[in-house]
Amino acid sequence: MTDTTVYWRPDLSIDQTLALKTAATRLAAEFDGTYGPETIERFLHTSYDQFATIGSIPNFLPLLAERFVRQRLQALARVEGHQRDGKPVVLFLCTHNAGRSQMALGFFNHLAGDRAVAWSGGSEPGTEVNAAAIAAMRERDIDISGEYPKPWTDEVVRAADVVITMGCGDACPVFPGTRYENWDLEDPAGLDVADVRPIRDELERRVRQLLDDLHVPA
Repeated sequence: MTDTTVYWRPDLSIDQTLALKTAATRLAAEFDGTYGPETIERFLHTSYDQFATIGSIPNFLPLLAERFVRQRLQALARVEGHQRDGKPVVLFLCTHNAGRSQMALGFFNHLAGDRAVAWSGGSEPGTEVNAAAIAAMRERDIDISGEYPKPWTDEVVRAADVVITMGCGDACPVFPGTRYENWDLEDPAGLDVADVRPIRDELERRVRQLLDDLHVPA
């Protein structure tokens, strides 16, 4: 059995330590043969610290860290050539990863299914997804309430074939050989559902066009 003993840290409670250890065990099983426990633990702790800095609810930090590490390891596996499924990878970036990028991600996953891969991130992640954005997407029968704001990391950006930026400006990372597009759309922060709908509809139009460009049937 793989040893996934999480490094002891005095700043973590017993429950948080146990939750991280359980997460490490799950991730070790998922990435067995690709990444060892040391890499997984390092990613877990750096991800945990990133969400703690953002100000996420402490009880949810281990879960958020586990979900983020899973995405980061999937991205790293693509960068390092361990994953070769041929699916296009798209990354949606905005400032807070709470509105535009989350809606774009919701449309992309809904329309593309398992024919493509998409992630999202923010240069200054917020603490929760915009409630008006959630409500507007729910009108299209797309549920993004389970998503969460998260930062971007180098391996996630490097794994993307296309990076869509929406308002993060110079903070958005640039890597040679990656296709970049900037979608100039209003930030839904502070808007009500009625005002978010036009932004939502334009995002859907652009996502459909992007899928067409990538030859991914919607």
